[in-house]
Amino acid sequence: MNPTEHFRVVKSCLGTKARVGEIITARGKVTTPVFLPVASQGTVKTLTPEELKDIGITIIMSNTYHLYLRPGIDIIERSGGLHGYMAWNKPILTDSGGYQIFSLASLRRVSDEGVVFRSHIDGSEHLLTPELIIQFQERLGSDIIMPLDECCPYTDDKSLVCQAMERTHSWAKRCLNHHHGRQFLYGIIQGGVFPELRCQSVEVITSLGFSGYAIGGLSVGEVKEITWAIVAETVTLLPEDKPRYFMGLGAPEDILTGVALGIDLFDSALPTRVARNGALFTSTGRHSIRNAAYKSREEAIEPGCDCYTCRTFSAAYLHHLFRTEELLAYRLATIHNLRFISRLVRKIRDSIHQGTFSSFQKEFLTSYQTTDEEVRLSQKQKWLRRVKVLPEL
Repeated sequence: MNPTEHFRVVKSCLGTKARVGEIITARGKVTTPVFLPVASQGTVKTLTPEELKDIGITIIMSNTYHLYLRPGIDIIERSGGLHGYMAWNKPILTDSGGYQIFSLASLRRVSDEGVVFRSHIDGSEHLLTPELIIQFQERLGSDIIMPLDECCPYTDDKSLVCQAMERTHSWAKRCLNHHHGRQFLYGIIQGGVFPELRCQSVEVITSLGFSGYAIGGLSVGEVKEITWAIVAETVTLLPEDKPRYFMGLGAPEDILTGVALGIDLFDSALPTRVARNGALFTSTGRHSIRNAAYKSREEAIEPGCDCYTCRTFSAAYLHHLFRTEELLAYRLATIHNLRFISRLVRKIRDSIHQGTFSSFQKEFLTSYQTTDEEVRLSQKQKWLRRVKVLPEL
């Protein structure tokens, strides 16, 4: 496919870098900003493809690492590729699985050739190279694919981060050389929390001519102020005519901040993971349906929400399901959280079209109270002690 036909900016918002765009794939158009639910193993946990469509999901993200281990690329390919295997006829983005591999620090060895790792399932040893990652994703038949990259812990020193970044660049070139052009391949920017390395990575990766660009290696434990400072500087260096993808970000307040900085795509397991633990998004923040306050609440968890859960069931019923560990609880909570995010990004797009994004963001954040403030402050203090500086907050 011609990369120039993959993306176009439809509307920009004065005063911010927020924008509405269109990603064109063989399986349909995706309007951005957009959130991709995570279907690591070929399923968004607890939901059917039809339910995802009813929620308003237009693209999902799957994981090559997980699918390679189970059920295996051969089985999926024989089933008509990933779309046929999971009965999803809309676009799919597949990640290389680099983050999952590198999170298995004690089970893998990294070299310039690739990554040797032991399966977290049965301990069997495997080698993944940039060429194999591209081959696997082409056989899966996903619409947007990602190269193999090396993601470092945010605590690594600059020399280690630089080494990983340079290896990521080398692997990116090998992925491009092995890519047959039937899918859109995005490049990944690395460089940890070091602005000068991020600038170097942008320069190298954008010179290679990918169809889009992902910001990787962030939101992995560093404080949010550092995350957004790096994102803001990185985005200004990326081409405006290519989609920008923040890997692994899904909290409502973070999506708003990312959009304001010019990000187009987001993915995260957060909305579905916290749903299964009974944490539901509302206009006032994230709340635990397990709390006793919901035991007798007859209205929906979010009055006015148009999801199936809120249209049909009371907060008291959801509370009961979670307290008794009924399986329906996880489905209903997941439906609600994904619909909340889907409605949020739709409202974001509408506000950009109307030129009111800044006021929409301010209004949303005024009523939406985050639940991780104490954790964030603790992380900040640890960061300040580590780098021994006092950044402007």
